[in-house]
Amino acid sequence: MQYGFVIEGGDVGTIVELTEQAEAAGWDGVFISDAVAIQGPGGKAFDWFDPWIVLSVMATRTKRIRIGTMITPVSRRRPWKLARETVTLDHLSNGRLTLGVGLGAARDDGGFHKVGEAMELKERAQRLDEGLEIIAGLWSGKSFSFTGEHYKVDKLAMLPKPVQSPRIPVWVVGVWPKQKSLRRALRWDGIIPQKYKTMSRMTPAEVEELKRYVVEHREQTTPFDILAGGETPGNNLKKAVQQVLPFEKAGATWWLESRMSSVKKVRERIAQGPPRLA
Repeated sequence: MQYGFVIEGGDVGTIVELTEQAEAAGWDGVFISDAVAIQGPGGKAFDWFDPWIVLSVMATRTKRIRIGTMITPVSRRRPWKLARETVTLDHLSNGRLTLGVGLGAARDDGGFHKVGEAMELKERAQRLDEGLEIIAGLWSGKSFSFTGEHYKVDKLAMLPKPVQSPRIPVWVVGVWPKQKSLRRALRWDGIIPQKYKTMSRMTPAEVEELKRYVVEHREQTTPFDILAGGETPGNNLKKAVQQVLPFEKAGATWWLESRMSSVKKVRERIAQGPPRLA
């Protein structure tokens, strides 16, 4: 089991500082949001920054910790541009990037519905699938062509290749228990489980069932991550470990800590370290 922290919001300097602290405290990864203009309750504006610029600073200020997005909505990005950005960041971090992707919060983010981006679920799913195929093809460094419903690529080669081999890991949101959504995630390197029509988190029993589904339906034999997450008490390591251990036994490979609270409390939880026994 590896342990990451999802930092949501905050100013650039604070995000970078928290990432440095997370590495020092023994966390295995820090992941940040990819949003344009998501507002809070009552239309309250939140600060958001370009993830690739912030991740670049995070990469240069750390040496070990894995970094990435949670999540990038591929449908509103040009795949060839995203391929170039991710390869650049992969080199800058010396192979520590994970790309988390999904359909995005289209109804909540003004970066969708206020600027004319695709809103229909089917089209965003198509663009996600096509975009990932193009990105992986361009990561190969070889001449790549593609013709789809929304994109076309004609014998385009992009160098350099990523540092990581066979490619930068891609984690994909999979809606449990929707078969089409789950099978999309199985084609890549990890699943970010999201329960259908609810904001509640996966239980250990559901993670165990998901693990069985992965074993039964995934054709590739490469490593595959299953993510779980929540909030653990940083001031009680034994209790925190007892909370996470059932997820590990069920088959989860990453625990992602996240909390919508003050920077002070986030910093405090990061400094307390991940919920694992030494």
